[in-house]
Amino acid sequence: MRIDKVINNNIVSVRDHYGVEMVAMGRGIGFGRRPGDEIDDKVVEKTFRLNNMNDKEHFKELLASLPLEHIRLSADIITYAKESLGLILSQNVYLTLTDHIGFILNKFHEGMAFNNVLYDEVRLFYPLEYSVGRYALELIEERTQCRLNEDEAASIALHLINGEVGSAMGTTFFMVKMMREMMEWIEKEIPIPSGRTYPKEGLIADLKQLCNRLVTEEPMHGRTDEALYDFVKKHYQEEYQIINGVSEYIEKEYQCNMTEEEKIHLVLNIKRMRDLYTC
Repeated sequence: MRIDKVINNNIVSVRDHYGVEMVAMGRGIGFGRRPGDEIDDKVVEKTFRLNNMNDKEHFKELLASLPLEHIRLSADIITYAKESLGLILSQNVYLTLTDHIGFILNKFHEGMAFNNVLYDEVRLFYPLEYSVGRYALELIEERTQCRLNEDEAASIALHLINGEVGSAMGTTFFMVKMMREMMEWIEKEIPIPSGRTYPKEGLIADLKQLCNRLVTEEPMHGRTDEALYDFVKKHYQEEYQIINGVSEYIEKEYQCNMTEEEKIHLVLNIKRMRDLYTC
């Protein structure tokens, strides 16, 4: 790799042998170096590739302003998420999570802490990402002696969710809030008998997939089955009315439109739920 620009003693912008720009990190990697110098791969701890030019420049500015340990923390958390849990994340998560860790540690030293209003929802809907957030709190405490509050596990998880779905933080908040309200609506309309439970995993998976499509506005693909739709509407009228109510609420509150196929899929899901606790 050849140095394109020295950002500081520990961060340099480089180009690989294909001419692709990257940001490389390593203790002392930029000390005494100049543009055009070759870098030994052995001194490189981590490289970052960002596709968006604005993100690249922002990332360089961010890295130049943060302690190397904060950058290492972010990189190690993301590596853990990828290697231990198999999460597929965009490169931009390095930018957003590094920025967040730097911010939250600065505020911690100022005596400030923040609550995450979606803490319970993140734990319920994204247990894998939340587990990474819990791991991150332990790692941050081990390396910085700063014990952040438990809400930060959910905040870190939200950055990982952003990296998975390729959305902005505001969109992720929007999506998780929508999922919570849909779940609350369904559970209110289908009260579980006292002492009984139902497996939520299937409904949660369906709501995650549905809300992700709604907020990203991805088109639906698949074959329309009018015969199935008619059968479900005729034989599962109560369940259909519940989901139709959810659909109308989502359209009114979020301007998101569920397709008939998505409604039918949820109807069949909640019919299975009812069958499980009534048998």
